[in-house]
Amino acid sequence: MKTTIAQVPKYEGQTVTIGAWLANKRSSGKIAFLQLRDGTGFMQGVVVKNDVSEDDFGLAKNMTQETSMYITGTIVEDKRSPFGYEMQVKQIEVIHEAVDYPITPKEHGTEFLMDHRHLWLRSKRQHAVMKIRNEIIRATYQFFNQNGYVKIDPPILTGSSAEGTTELFHTKYFDEEAYLSQSGQLYLEAAAMAFGKVFSFGPTFRAEKSKTRRHLIEFWMIEPEMAFVDHDESLEIQEQYVSFVVQAVLANCQLELAVLERDTTKLKAIKAPFPRISYDDAIELLKKKGFTDIEWGEDFGAPHETAIAESFTKPVFITNYPKDIKAFYMKPDPNREDVVLCADLIAPEGYGEIIGGSQRIDDLALMEQRYKEHNLTGEAYQWYLELRKYGSVPHSGFGLGLERTVAWLSGVEHVRETIPFPRLLNRLYP
Repeated sequence: MKTTIAQVPKYEGQTVTIGAWLANKRSSGKIAFLQLRDGTGFMQGVVVKNDVSEDDFGLAKNMTQETSMYITGTIVEDKRSPFGYEMQVKQIEVIHEAVDYPITPKEHGTEFLMDHRHLWLRSKRQHAVMKIRNEIIRATYQFFNQNGYVKIDPPILTGSSAEGTTELFHTKYFDEEAYLSQSGQLYLEAAAMAFGKVFSFGPTFRAEKSKTRRHLIEFWMIEPEMAFVDHDESLEIQEQYVSFVVQAVLANCQLELAVLERDTTKLKAIKAPFPRISYDDAIELLKKKGFTDIEWGEDFGAPHETAIAESFTKPVFITNYPKDIKAFYMKPDPNREDVVLCADLIAPEGYGEIIGGSQRIDDLALMEQRYKEHNLTGEAYQWYLELRKYGSVPHSGFGLGLERTVAWLSGVEHVRETIPFPRLLNRLYP
């Protein structure tokens, strides 16, 4: 019976064959312990000299790291193992012998590991992070599908930008200027006017020369957009979505969280509703915490977000930022012209902003005024303006950064570990 490591609990007491790689090994006299991996998980294979042929025991003792094989044996329960099962090996068939595998069990520097990212992904820690990423994606589709959203794929090549062109990658689109998308939002607003509730999941690009642990040049965004939904309703959807994803990871990634030694007690508390603090109150809170230089009208940096988050055990919404530091499409607060109906969701434990969202302007005259204030050419944005001309409705949306969310839930320090092949300021390889 050929199976995978993930499936072996179904075959306790039975003999199975698994295609696997050797992650590590140790041997002592007449017994060898093989740490096996097959992509679905990690498991120990125990090779006892008296239970296998002389050739197979020689293979087990001398096999090199990352050698591939078909390995056959009986599945038994092993309560000492986090996985809970191991294989009592009967036969080994080597497929390919790996020689001088560069990532040995010793410590390696980060740059060395990043240069070998194509191999580093095989490690137990990186495997755990990617499995958590996969669960967040799976839960995202489940949440939006079961709540009546339609997935829409916005273009990656665009002729205009959502938030200005200063931090965009420019390219030639035949004889026109084009940009790599920094957000699919504008296109999703058009889709929301056709389908009501939509979401996208795809890559976005920021030509931002930042080296912080929270920034990537290429990252993935989940962007829902909703017709007939106001700002407060959008906040409720955001906290329900984040709560759903966190609980899904806790339920389905217990082994991976254990590998990463993640403190799950903090994650278990992540359930809606989330606390909310206005930008005005956030400024006062920061001043009390020692940020005496911060002035009303300034945007928050990483230290500010971390300081605000320290006052809460759950993610916290910072609402109603000043109009002048936010994007042109955000709807002004009807009670205050100087702030807009927006919110950033700040994750606990210093992981920073994971969601930015707002209610969008739905008034044609006001949007035309914003175009003039932001020097937006009517030609490039004419289609976006027409959304306010033909059946405009109140609508809201938000974007969640996948990699920051993965970093927060898995507890890793830097977002470079949260995407298979990170694109950083100094890295386009591999």
